[in-house]
Amino acid sequence: MKVVSIVGARPQFIKAAAVSRALRQNHTEILVHTGQHYDLRMSQIFFSEMDIPEPDINLGVGSGQPGWQIGEMLIRLEEALQNYHPDWILVYGDTNSTLAGALAARAAQIPLAHVEAGLRSFNRQMPEERNRVLTDHCSDLLFCPTQNAVNLLAHEGITRGVHLIGDTMYDAVQQFSEVAQQRSTILNDLHLKSKNFVLATIHRPYNTDVPTSLANILAALRALDESVIFPVHPRTRKKIEELGNGLAYLSDNVRMVEPVGYLDMLALEQNARLIVTDSGGIQKEAFFFAVPCVTVRSETEWLETIQSGWNMLVQPIAAEIRQAVKHFSPVGQPPSIFGDGQAAERCVEILEASADRT
Repeated sequence: MKVVSIVGARPQFIKAAAVSRALRQNHTEILVHTGQHYDLRMSQIFFSEMDIPEPDINLGVGSGQPGWQIGEMLIRLEEALQNYHPDWILVYGDTNSTLAGALAARAAQIPLAHVEAGLRSFNRQMPEERNRVLTDHCSDLLFCPTQNAVNLLAHEGITRGVHLIGDTMYDAVQQFSEVAQQRSTILNDLHLKSKNFVLATIHRPYNTDVPTSLANILAALRALDESVIFPVHPRTRKKIEELGNGLAYLSDNVRMVEPVGYLDMLALEQNARLIVTDSGGIQKEAFFFAVPCVTVRSETEWLETIQSGWNMLVQPIAAEIRQAVKHFSPVGQPPSIFGDGQAAERCVEILEASADRT
């Protein structure tokens, strides 16, 4: 079996790591990197730390407006696919790379499989929501991380080719969390004590591109009476600088650091007292580690983390964020709803069986 796997952004590298490893045991994988994330700290370090094979093709698209970026990816993907005759095209998540891969598969009439299918935030203003909905409706196989995702697809009339496999990000955490404990030095490097700091990550445009929202988030972090570690996404740093004396919104308790690799991020997540984020993946990783999570969003595609009581949504309002960080304290342990760490193997088994029938 020959599979073309398309990735382009940091979360996809994590999701693809376990699947790529399982695929390559008995099959041929052609790994295509669109270049959506191209910074060393946002891309290459993930390949090296997670032992992901070097991409066979790097389209080198880079950043740009969504329409241009998707269009450029589609053009270059169509050219690249002419040299291969895969049994499947495999896409991950909800980025522009995901949608471009889905459209390229349909144009070339190659069967399409979508890992992390069925997620819905019900906010069509989010580009991620549009990408995931369109990709699901293009896909021949839909690999769902949770039963809720299966149910949401059924509500939209999608039942054929739907499989509950578990979450490939959970596979990755199961594999790499112990490695992170052994190899990461970031706690010592930053002079941190376990459960004695808040971890913050903010990068989504509706938080960073609205000056009042970004200023409110920074003000909330500044007002906390504990240390905040803030790995700053490149575009977030740019928006802070554009605020006008943006660093004045911060104080000594907020430590802005460069983006960190996967192992360092796992170490920070495991040892944080609480996480403040707008990232979908980090919401889940907080849940996996039983770390309380405050999500600065109006909605989330990971409804299970809210329903279980381990994640809460807040608006980008300083007082709301500050109160949530100070008082949010889940009890018990998160339920086991993201599988058993074998999602990648199930994914490959279903691709094999489906390829035999085509």
